[in-house]
Amino acid sequence: MARRRRGFTLIELLVVIAIIAILIGLLLPAVQKIREAANRMKCSNNLKQLGLAIHNFNDTNDRLPPGCADDQPPFGTDTSGPTGGKFGSAWGSYIMSYLEQGAIGNNWQYTGYSGRGITSNEASVANIKVSMYQCPSSPLPLMCSLPWAPAYPKMISSYIAIAGSNSWSTYTETRLVNLTGTTGCCNGGIHSAGGALFANSQIKLSGIADGTSNTMLVSEQGDFLTLTTGAKVDYRSAQDHGFTMGTDMTVVPGAGFTGRAYNTTTIRYAINKKTGWANDCNTGVCDRAAQNTPLNSAHTGGVNAVFADGSVRFLKDSASLDVLGQLATRDDGQVTNTP
Repeated sequence: MARRRRGFTLIELLVVIAIIAILIGLLLPAVQKIREAANRMKCSNNLKQLGLAIHNFNDTNDRLPPGCADDQPPFGTDTSGPTGGKFGSAWGSYIMSYLEQGAIGNNWQYTGYSGRGITSNEASVANIKVSMYQCPSSPLPLMCSLPWAPAYPKMISSYIAIAGSNSWSTYTETRLVNLTGTTGCCNGGIHSAGGALFANSQIKLSGIADGTSNTMLVSEQGDFLTLTTGAKVDYRSAQDHGFTMGTDMTVVPGAGFTGRAYNTTTIRYAINKKTGWANDCNTGVCDRAAQNTPLNSAHTGGVNAVFADGSVRFLKDSASLDVLGQLATRDDGQVTNTP
């Protein structure tokens, strides 16, 4: 007698496929949550390393690095005078030697146009990817092509120095200036000198009157914003200049300061305010100058931030502007509960 071979019927096959699809549907969100949890932890570790590097810079130089600077002394060796337009370097350049990037940091030239245009500087960071400067959850492009040095693509960081805050309901910040470009650029928003890492800052850890555990140093700008037109845009405060771009003015923000302050942000808006933007530089959130782009990330519910004591905390989207202002200001004298 011939043996009868029995296979799957069509209905049985469809049932098996349906079961597999259900299992995948149940497992995929869990896998995504695990992956995001790992990314958020890596991001937190990145900020921990950045905070440690900033502390080491402070120990060596008896002051924190500037959020961004020109190349006049004490930040560089350029003595040509306050002519404007000579963009120095940003905080990310100053701490390179403390992030196992001594070959770059120890040979960085702080003169002339150190943050944009010195060939030796541009070449030293061309196509260099510093892992501590990139949040693994960020969907934003890692490199930018520089209009003045197209042969030297440069990294844009996911992390941003906190210059300070705009005034809030219980505090009036007087160290504010409207930023305007020196070469026809539109208004660039508001820059504060009330924080720890502002333009041409020379703040010491001991000079943070509110306490190092109550003052932010660096947080995140790691996700796209959405314009009122529906377009998704990359409005990080570095713009397309990379993590080394500083400022073009030679004075502390105040009377006479009219430059731009790259790689820093002044708190004006809520965490993860990503939608409803117009390309209007008066808001400080635009394609020409973005010195008020809000703290944002691809994490669910908030952003990571490293504080002046070296601790890293997760700030929730629900944090009020009053609380953010207090955390961004070194000496407002107000008690703050981290959200």
